[in-house]
Amino acid sequence: MALDRRLSYDHAMTTPSLAATAPRAAPLSTLLVFCLAATWLIWGSTYLAIKFALLSFPPFWQMGTRFLAAGALLMAWMHWRGAAWPTRTQWRNALVVGALMLGGGMGGTAVAETSVGSGLVVAFIAVVPLMIAALNLIWGVKPGRLELAGIVVGLAGVLMLTQGAGFQASPAGLAAIAIACLTWSVGSVLSQRSLPLAPGAMGFASEMLCGGAVLMALSWLAGERPQWPPQPAAVAAWVYLVVAGSLIAFNAYMHLLAHASAGLASSYTFVNPVIAMLLGVAVLGEVVSGFEWAAAGVVLAGVVLMLRGAALKRSA
Repeated sequence: MALDRRLSYDHAMTTPSLAATAPRAAPLSTLLVFCLAATWLIWGSTYLAIKFALLSFPPFWQMGTRFLAAGALLMAWMHWRGAAWPTRTQWRNALVVGALMLGGGMGGTAVAETSVGSGLVVAFIAVVPLMIAALNLIWGVKPGRLELAGIVVGLAGVLMLTQGAGFQASPAGLAAIAIACLTWSVGSVLSQRSLPLAPGAMGFASEMLCGGAVLMALSWLAGERPQWPPQPAAVAAWVYLVVAGSLIAFNAYMHLLAHASAGLASSYTFVNPVIAMLLGVAVLGEVVSGFEWAAAGVVLAGVVLMLRGAALKRSA
């Protein structure tokens, strides 16, 4: 989907490198443990929820209505608390960033899940922090040796994933998730470097509203039609995505960024794929081969190396 200005609406797509400014924290309180569990378990399960929502709601329509609802609720709440409305420039930035991160990123993710298992999709998404680190080279932000090693290892793991049975059986799904990761990463970097949003949660709300509008336009262009009446499981999954995925876990992540270490706040990056793959196998009966599990492990090893390298650079 961090408070340098980037919300990860779902977990694995968030950029852990952006949590770098979070202060060091004291021993974990009960609230911090709860927030950590929320980012691990809720964000780790949202990909399964997307799969269930697809039973009645097509991908762009599902994501568009989800972010419009969550954005409206969050913006109303923040305005009630006295937050100022975004400026015209901030709305423009939210439109660009929302189109990339939510229109391309989350829309592409939902499209990929129509033909690829949810666990494999999130394993692929784990490469996003590595892509963001690579894109930052354009702005002269050079990775250290350990970070560079993490990028190389992670990309090797992704190449392994693409050779597994799941993605080999669905080239369209592979293309969708690759585009999703790229657009999410570009949007993340632009939001850091040149397209700032409104301060705090109001900025995230404006991004959700703009991204939701773009997704609804894509839904119209694709001729999507939701099933009516929808299946109860699809409705429950959609509500879960709005309330738990986009609001509860979001606030938990914000609290972690403010009160925990960067490493702890970004730990969901390598926990979420494992949870998502296990849930896909246990709940949906998705088949993940030994080779694909190994490939996911290589991707996660790359993420760990990169995060460790970034931590060493900050402490130097």
